[in-house]
Amino acid sequence: MSDFSKISNRTKIIALLIVFSALYAALRPVPLGPMIGLSNSFSISDFLVPLYGIILGPYIGGLSVIIGTFLGMALGKAPYFLGLDFLPAFVNTVAIGFLMKRKWAPVIVLNIVLLLAFALNPLTTLFIGPVPFFWLHIVALAVLISPLGRKAGQWVETLKPKFLTAGVAILAFVGTMMQHLTGNILTEVVHGQIVGDILPETFSTIIWPGAFLAYPVERTVLVILSVVIGVPLISTIKKSLLPFQQPSQKE
Repeated sequence: MSDFSKISNRTKIIALLIVFSALYAALRPVPLGPMIGLSNSFSISDFLVPLYGIILGPYIGGLSVIIGTFLGMALGKAPYFLGLDFLPAFVNTVAIGFLMKRKWAPVIVLNIVLLLAFALNPLTTLFIGPVPFFWLHIVALAVLISPLGRKAGQWVETLKPKFLTAGVAILAFVGTMMQHLTGNILTEVVHGQIVGDILPETFSTIIWPGAFLAYPVERTVLVILSVVIGVPLISTIKKSLLPFQQPSQKE
């Protein structure tokens, strides 16, 4: 263990990619629960996604998600978005990785673009009764824009239990909501507008009304899992083998 620091950066990167891609791929075929109105299901690997951004950063973390997704397909997780299945998790990981590097503004811009792209798609149901469908996404964007969005990465790096827990929870919440937006957009574009196996009226009568009730619960579960698994994992890794992703302007 003490000799890990003597290993070249290139070797470390390759080792990280192999280990974390394999872990992600192994968990991809394991279902966490069904997606409302869809034939696809959540994967238990989804709770790892923000942790990859925190631990590995945007580049190694994002590449691990891409490789792991395609390896997961080889292990039996059937593609659902015409091969773009990596994209929702990739957005989550890269966004969190940039927040850890204090790249705050690009994440805000990406979040707004995703929210607008979803809102402007003609297959989107904007309101369920008097409530905006994406009310929780607006809350997540507000958290991201607030001082909490800036401080979460710093809190994680302190490794103090209370701050670490709060930081992971905030980052996982922001990231998983961006992942959800990306998945929603892909569902509309791929299955509603390209493949056409979901009828337009199905979105407004079944998918979005059902998802409106389910997605806050689903996302809360993913955030809790990320915190429960991530806090001890991040603390252990920081204290043993891996250097944390430090803010680029302080390097």
